[in-house]
Amino acid sequence: MQRRDFIRFAGAAAATSSIAGPLHAQANFPSQPIKLLLAFAAGGSTDAMFRVMAENASPLFGQPVIVDAKPGGGGTMAGQLLLQAKPDGYTLAQLPISVFRLPYTQKITWNPVTEFSYVIGITGYSFGIAVPADSPIKSWADLVAWAKANPGKLTYATSGIYTTPHLTMEDISHRLGIEMNHIPYKGMAEIIPAILGGQVMAIADSIGFGPHVLSGKLRLLCTWGATRAKKFPDAPTLTELGIPIVQNSPYGLVGPKGMDPAIVKKLHDTFKRAIEMNNHIEVMGRYDQELLYMSPEQYRKFAEDTMAREKVVIERLKAMGKVT
Repeated sequence: MQRRDFIRFAGAAAATSSIAGPLHAQANFPSQPIKLLLAFAAGGSTDAMFRVMAENASPLFGQPVIVDAKPGGGGTMAGQLLLQAKPDGYTLAQLPISVFRLPYTQKITWNPVTEFSYVIGITGYSFGIAVPADSPIKSWADLVAWAKANPGKLTYATSGIYTTPHLTMEDISHRLGIEMNHIPYKGMAEIIPAILGGQVMAIADSIGFGPHVLSGKLRLLCTWGATRAKKFPDAPTLTELGIPIVQNSPYGLVGPKGMDPAIVKKLHDTFKRAIEMNNHIEVMGRYDQELLYMSPEQYRKFAEDTMAREKVVIERLKAMGKVT
């Protein structure tokens, strides 16, 4: 073989090998366990749903799907840990919308929209506003009237500053032209004793307080979904009350930036089957949650829109001196 022909042959062989490598990896994916980084603590509603989803997906993949709780940072720790993971599809994370607030609440050097490979949107949370059952506030109209008559005196509890309930309540207040007093707590374990003990007048948070509504200790004034909550059909939505807000804080699965599109597709297709199984639908129903499916393209667009919307709300609060 002449030298010129040998070089051409060697180059072609190398090119074929470089193409075959990724194709072979895609065809055999996954060849090891897949890890799902959970953004919140084990034992909660999100953990319960993730574990059912993982159990459903494991036989479909032919590999274990492992849930690894990484709570912290208001639900942002899992996403931040994903920045150091390889983009091979074996490490994914839950991405709550709190991640899209980071550029406006902290000094970070990365863009939450562009630093992830979006796999699938799954579901969101059910939120609402409640007062003690013996409160003179009997309806949403009563709450608004009381707040207007007593500017800044109506206290409401949430699970923290910059959380979805906090920012949504500030958005509601701005739209209605009322002033309420936000009292942040660390979570539901602190909020329930505070509202039942009369330390705050209302609670705005996920409907983890539902059992206290059902037992008659709290009165649910409204919910924040697109439709009424199945467990609380008598409580109107914000949109029914004339406030054009639907807030369910959607989340899904993302991988590190730069994942192979073929692997993203396989992950998406498999997890879509897993979340549509009856046992996953059932466990979501226990927490008044429904599927909020998004394709990778829809999920990325949602991320872009969410980041822009969060910026407006947070900058308004900073300008008013309500947060730093």
